[in-house]
Amino acid sequence: MTTITQTLPTPAPRRAFFFRKHSVLPGFSLALGYSVIYLALIVLIPLAAVFFKSATLGWAGFWRVVTQPRVLASFELSFGTSLIAAGINVVFGLILAWVLVRYRFPGKRLIDALIDLPFALPTAVAGIALATLYAKNGWLGSLLEPLGIEVAYTRLGILVALVFIGVPFVVRTVQPVLEDLEAEVEEAAACLGANRWQTFWIVIVPYLTPALLTGFALSFARAVGEYGSVIFIAGNMPMVSEITPLMIITKLEQYDYAGATAIAVVMLVASFILLLLINILQAWTQRSHQRN
Repeated sequence: MTTITQTLPTPAPRRAFFFRKHSVLPGFSLALGYSVIYLALIVLIPLAAVFFKSATLGWAGFWRVVTQPRVLASFELSFGTSLIAAGINVVFGLILAWVLVRYRFPGKRLIDALIDLPFALPTAVAGIALATLYAKNGWLGSLLEPLGIEVAYTRLGILVALVFIGVPFVVRTVQPVLEDLEAEVEEAAACLGANRWQTFWIVIVPYLTPALLTGFALSFARAVGEYGSVIFIAGNMPMVSEITPLMIITKLEQYDYAGATAIAVVMLVASFILLLLINILQAWTQRSHQRN
């Protein structure tokens, strides 16, 4: 007797709908939709309103507003001082981060907490404190006056204020990267015959360059739009110590909304181009470091 065995096709595996891994956040489509809507409401729509309002001037009126000598002087002061302050913060922010990571000393936690003070301190309070300290009759100003150095109500005072509010960005950006850099790397460089400066410039600086560029960009972005801590120490003299945010406020107080938005558009475009160049440079240095 012959037994015939029929092989039934194996059913296709059913999708485990009930065992699908769920994320805390909603699905990609829903999360992307929320992100786009939030970005549009908070960033894109206000920026578009600035461009549309300035467009009511026409090209001739826009050019006339942004090329006034007083406005050009404020652009030079705001962007130039912000770049210098960001550069100073990169140098001294790196030193502060290095000390906090590499050394142990009494009061380390206190200094670490004081670095975040500009984040929590209202900008107007910072401006008043700096103006009081660096005025001619202030604690520091009275010591600098015999040397012929005037800080309060000058461009130097603006630089001091921008350095004060920008240094935490560099320290907090570099500090975690420096903590990940093990001390054995420096010891290996020393074993290969490198001195301290060679170890610093050849081993450490390339590793920290992306973080330093990020800190520079954040410090510059914070400084270029700073208002509260600057107006109390700047003196606000037209063509001398008048920053661009103050020019915008002045236009708004005169109900010249189109003129204020025209100045804001120039600041926005210039800041975006500078930050884009810094981000491109940061990405290039990071790729170069990964290849090496």
